[in-house]
Amino acid sequence: MSYTLYIGNKNYSTWSMRPWVVMKYFGIPFNEKLVKFDDFGADSLFKKTISSISKYGTVPILMDEDFVITDSLAICEYLAEKHPDLALWPTDIKHRAMARSLVAKMHSGFPAIRNYLPMNIEAELPEVGQIILRDHSEVKNEITLLDDLLSSLLMSNTSNQSYLFGDFSIADGFYAPICLRLKNYHIKTSPILADYIDTICHTKGIKDWINNALKEQCFVVIDEPYRLHR
Repeated sequence: MSYTLYIGNKNYSTWSMRPWVVMKYFGIPFNEKLVKFDDFGADSLFKKTISSISKYGTVPILMDEDFVITDSLAICEYLAEKHPDLALWPTDIKHRAMARSLVAKMHSGFPAIRNYLPMNIEAELPEVGQIILRDHSEVKNEITLLDDLLSSLLMSNTSNQSYLFGDFSIADGFYAPICLRLKNYHIKTSPILADYIDTICHTKGIKDWINNALKEQCFVVIDEPYRLHR
């Protein structure tokens, strides 16, 4: 079994982050292929490289030998089926259904947070965060919903673990990028969610991703709506 995972810049690429941290946490070996972001034009190096592997032209991409899987959720589902002994999803059937529902919400939801609070791991943007909350009620509403969803799960957790469904799962991997957004824009949350964000930042795999992102020192203009330079 030989996996290759194509990803974009760790500082910006939330979708790349999700399968990467899941594979790292569960010790699934893979070769990493970083394709740096550029202007994303049809003739850009990024698009040419990724489109030669997948017609979707986006990252992440997982290659299992010569088999190509695109989309972070599809990749994680594939890995869960390939490695049933690792319990990438919760083992309890009801928790598993809840985890899948939560991941589906992240996969297609929270558009205002995505739009106005893009992930930028190396940047500390507290003033930007406050301005966004002041000027965009839809962002504030989504953060309230997010806090309610995650806090209720964490409060109902009786396993003495710090993750959404007891042990770390795909659900935690999917919510890690939004936790980093809240942290770097200094968004105030409930104490329960704040503790969870701290746990996420110190979790195996996620901590590695953060450290690698800090070392990239790239500045991709299209991904920098709030800074003129590093």
